[in-house]
Amino acid sequence: MEYFVYVLLSKKDGKFYTGYTSQLKERILEHNSGRVFSTKNRIPLELVYYEGCLNQADALHREKYLKSTYGKRYIKNRLKNFLG
Repeated sequence: MEYFVYVLLSKKDGKFYTGYTSQLKERILEHNSGRVFSTKNRIPLELVYYEGCLNQADALHREKYLKSTYGKRYIKNRLKNFLG
């Protein structure tokens, strides 16, 4: 089973949310329908970045990294043209 690490951008507050899942499309729908506690007050959310991982352990490790200071810096640098 493939897992995805993803980054959402809140159009309400301009901040990122990072998570991982095995069902990317369904998970984004859950976020935008208000069914995820941590993002329900930040919708609408836009998928701005994702990576595929071959197992859950690697996805969890990558999620933790992207939530770190260095990981946030990586995402902002990776999305430099998108963010303007």
